[in-house]
Amino acid sequence: MDFSPSPRAADLTERVRAFLAEEVEPVEPQYHADLAAARARGESWTPLPVLEDLKAKARERGLWNLFLPKEHAGEYAARFGTDGGEGLTNVDYAPIAELTGRSAIAPLVMNCNAPDTGNMEVLLRYGSEQQRKDWLEPLLDGRIRSAFTMTEPFVASSDATNMEATAVVDGDEVVINGRKWWSTGVGHPDCKIFVFMGLTDPDADRHRRHSMVLVPRDTPGVRIERLLDTMGIHDEPLGHGEVSFSDVRVPVSNVISGPGEAFAIAQGRLGPGRVHHCMRLIGLAELALELACKRGLERTAFGKPIINLGGNRERIADARIAIDSARLLVLNTAWKLDVGGPINALSEVSQIKVAVPNMAQQVIDMAMQIHGGGGLSSDFPLAAAWTGARALRLADGPDEVHRGVVARLELGKYGAKR
Repeated sequence: MDFSPSPRAADLTERVRAFLAEEVEPVEPQYHADLAAARARGESWTPLPVLEDLKAKARERGLWNLFLPKEHAGEYAARFGTDGGEGLTNVDYAPIAELTGRSAIAPLVMNCNAPDTGNMEVLLRYGSEQQRKDWLEPLLDGRIRSAFTMTEPFVASSDATNMEATAVVDGDEVVINGRKWWSTGVGHPDCKIFVFMGLTDPDADRHRRHSMVLVPRDTPGVRIERLLDTMGIHDEPLGHGEVSFSDVRVPVSNVISGPGEAFAIAQGRLGPGRVHHCMRLIGLAELALELACKRGLERTAFGKPIINLGGNRERIADARIAIDSARLLVLNTAWKLDVGGPINALSEVSQIKVAVPNMAQQVIDMAMQIHGGGGLSSDFPLAAAWTGARALRLADGPDEVHRGVVARLELGKYGAKR
């Protein structure tokens, strides 16, 4: 196995590092202060102008849509700003994703934020020519945003086959009914398209019952019921929403890949997306460790630097070991995805989804403890970081589901039945 980035990827990584240091990090504290002020005025869902300024600078530097996969980017990489006119392998993109994870806004200003990246990959891999023209191209150009509507409030969505919302083919239309929640992105005023996952044929095989359908936000019958907070945080300007669909009708041509193909699409989508999430979390853990070291060396208590009290040096060492171990696990997963696709990395993808958010949550918690009461406040990025890490233990499927996959594949080596 080879985790070495290509020369082009190494160059891009250093350019991303410079962009973050020169353009993003200097303005980010003020961005959060301005967002807090806008929240107090009830205007927090209107994106702040600094985001558009940073987007323009990212595009000027060729640091736009870097998530595009090497094997599928094609003409889109050249047309929509990806430096060098081609995509990156998972191994090549991993260190870039890690760097962007240190910032709450970097993925957004480089057009590399979830859920847009996943939705763009779905359209890139499975969308029709018309679907790509209507929705993929505006997303790649940063003119619109998107949301993925899958999780439902009334069933255990950890088992996606439980979904009750329907997408029923009726002649040349699809009729959509149901309610979704935790639909990330619906709070953004530029969110124009939903990827809806619903039940099409209840009598088919359990993994052939569901379809993914493109639903424009302004379609009659679509209603944003409310925006949800994550442990008190609303994640503006994207947000997470509860959305109802009441007799929503869209053309059958809006079905992605064909009726009953939702699970096949999801499996192709989730592997690279989880690498992205996990590498961003590793970047966040690195930031937390950096802040913990600086705080522990700067502050004194009982006549000593805080870092020399209460086993804090051992905690710093454990954090370094945990971060480096997690990074190697993710890079191994990225490499296996590159050489053999999702089927080659089923266990590894589930492993990182358990290991990395748990690691990040623990490292960030340690950093919060060293910061004392300040670690719980918005004066530091740690409370929001901890919430993000905790949320990701559910957002891409709960730990228990991923552990079940790992155990099933491991026991299968010894003849155990599914």
